[in-house]
Amino acid sequence: MKSPNDPGPARSPADDAQADHGGDPACWSHLFDDQPVADDILLADVVRQLADAVVVCDTAGLIIYWNSAAAHLFGWSADEVAGQTIDLIIPERFRERHWTGWNKVMRTGTTSYGERVLEVPANRRDGTRISIAFTVTLIRQGDISQLTAIVAVIRDQTEAWEKRRRTSGS
Repeated sequence: MKSPNDPGPARSPADDAQADHGGDPACWSHLFDDQPVADDILLADVVRQLADAVVVCDTAGLIIYWNSAAAHLFGWSADEVAGQTIDLIIPERFRERHWTGWNKVMRTGTTSYGERVLEVPANRRDGTRISIAFTVTLIRQGDISQLTAIVAVIRDQTEAWEKRRRTSGS
């Protein structure tokens, strides 16, 4: 006989949702049980093969990772940019504002660009100007207050920006 204090078998969120409406758990409810954890090799492959550019800078603003999509978008190989500042892609007239914001993020440990997309102009190796959209993620290792890197996931928005400019009557 079951004890009145025994909660019974573990239930997934899908089971609970189904119980609210009656009937058996959904056929996909097992997906909530013992989900496999992606290993580091798989995650590294995802970042390397992502269609969006991924640029990682250390806290000094030096590039420490540049995936193949970043090389395609901006025109520099990962070897060429390693150890360079992100100024490579920032138009000169925006650099002061960029570094002011960067220093604030380093001082406060927070950024609003992880929650919203920022659209800005950027430079390619060949000198052409493009419009990019990106989000930022702050990376912390060990002590939660210690920033170690900043990751930007970047997409070329030049076509969309030019279309908005044309339709706005410019």
